[in-house]
Amino acid sequence: MSHLNYETRLPLGQATIDHFMGLPAHPTKCQATYVWIDGTGEHLRAKTRTINTKPQYLSEYPIWNYDGSSTGQADGLNSDRYLRPVAVFPDPFLGGLNVLVMCDTLDHEMKPTATNHRQMCAELMKKVSDQQPWFGMEQEYLIVDRDEHPLGWPKHGYPAPQGKYYCGIGADRAFGREVVETHYRACLHAGITIFGSNAEVTPGQWEFQIGTCLGIEMGDQLWMARYILHRVAEQFGVCVSLDPKPRVTMGDWNGAGCHTNFSTIDMRRPDGLETIIAAMEGLKKTHSEAMKVYDPNGGHDNLRRLTGRHETSQADQFSWGIANRACSVRIPRQVADEGRGYLEDRRPSSNCDPYLVTAMIVKSVLIN
Repeated sequence: MSHLNYETRLPLGQATIDHFMGLPAHPTKCQATYVWIDGTGEHLRAKTRTINTKPQYLSEYPIWNYDGSSTGQADGLNSDRYLRPVAVFPDPFLGGLNVLVMCDTLDHEMKPTATNHRQMCAELMKKVSDQQPWFGMEQEYLIVDRDEHPLGWPKHGYPAPQGKYYCGIGADRAFGREVVETHYRACLHAGITIFGSNAEVTPGQWEFQIGTCLGIEMGDQLWMARYILHRVAEQFGVCVSLDPKPRVTMGDWNGAGCHTNFSTIDMRRPDGLETIIAAMEGLKKTHSEAMKVYDPNGGHDNLRRLTGRHETSQADQFSWGIANRACSVRIPRQVADEGRGYLEDRRPSSNCDPYLVTAMIVKSVLIN
């Protein structure tokens, strides 16, 4: 029996849905679903339009508009905001010629809205392109019912203590695998560089990894992978929480982060470990600034997670170490042994904006 709460779904006429979704995709027309970040800096919105002939190039996708007063990005007296396509992915839900379009959000003067950090990030990545900055991000999340109760948790009380859930196998320790496997397959279809997935320490908590991605591609791919995850969960009648420390998990449970792996061409060369260690100085100098942008609420979300317990560092102190998961930045044991590779910034929260995180790391290591 599945752990997903199927009985909470409304009777949507599944046979009718299956019939029409089973029809072959249109041979020439393209359904383009435009996806964007709303005024929270955390949640995504989307809407779809028909394009008579699928564009061959990104620049051929039209700029579109939306009601910014309904997404926290404008007031009603001047509500129109613009969507500028920045990346295109095959649509795993509709198939055929249909696509998902990641978009910038622009105000009435065609300037980035307050929660649109992509343009800034792209400019920074262009400045350091000679260093070929590689990123990988490890997205942790919690599968919850629509009442925000974690999947697999009893409605009253708590599940058995953590320990058996990490990479767990079995009905008493893995909750929501259907969502995870469907999401994985959908990301592969969409051309997203998904590296892997695993069950995490808290029951109902999972992780997927995106990368290796070059520069601005990291933010584009993680945001679209999040969109696909929310859509997959929606089809199973459950939700996904990116809260780094939901209220119900405030006891002896691990929070959720978005650990970010970073490497430059110098770090990947023989003796690159010296460059990796040298980068710690820049990361230390910008620690306070980084903590303010590593979650969408100015650092307040991370204060609940980064307590020095549950494999985290303390929010007000910068630290680094080899194979130490209680540090701000970890150098993996294999990297230390081989003398080259990458570093892992463990500070970003699960609900971080990857454009802000990757830009902050570049500023800290390569520009400051």
